[in-house]
Amino acid sequence: EINQVAQAVDLIKNDSTSRRIIVCGWNVGELQELIRARHHAPPSCHTLFQFMVIGDRLSCQLYQRSADMFLGVPFNIASYALLTMMMAQVTGLRPGEFIHTFGDAHIYRNHFDQVDEQLSREPRPLPRLKLVGNVQDIFGFTPAHFVLDGYDPWPAIKAPIAV
Repeated sequence: EINQVAQAVDLIKNDSTSRRIIVCGWNVGELQELIRARHHAPPSCHTLFQFMVIGDRLSCQLYQRSADMFLGVPFNIASYALLTMMMAQVTGLRPGEFIHTFGDAHIYRNHFDQVDEQLSREPRPLPRLKLVGNVQDIFGFTPAHFVLDGYDPWPAIKAPIAV
């Protein structure tokens, strides 16, 4: 096993100009087996993400091969923005940008009504996420280290997962 996240932390701290601070979401050695065994989950939609240091800021770019724009992408954005903040803290940097690129961005037909409902809603002010404490180990974060201020969500919109 290779701990790619730990390797990324090490590169950010010790070779921040590297263009190889990349985490791959696929175990290429098992990829063909996953494709043949259709009863298993498909290969990860999050193909790879790369960190880059510019000045004192850490940015992250995610390439996502397949993106469910209604159900998955909002969660993906929140997750990777949080990961960027966490990685920045443990490497002594400030959070920079989160850049999200897609291979296949789509909305499933059975989500059209839910998307229409979402689009009919007036946007509310964005919440602010804060990291609490000076955690220095990327694997040392707990739920107590995260505070979300000003979160005022609309009621949830239920939609079936489409595969």
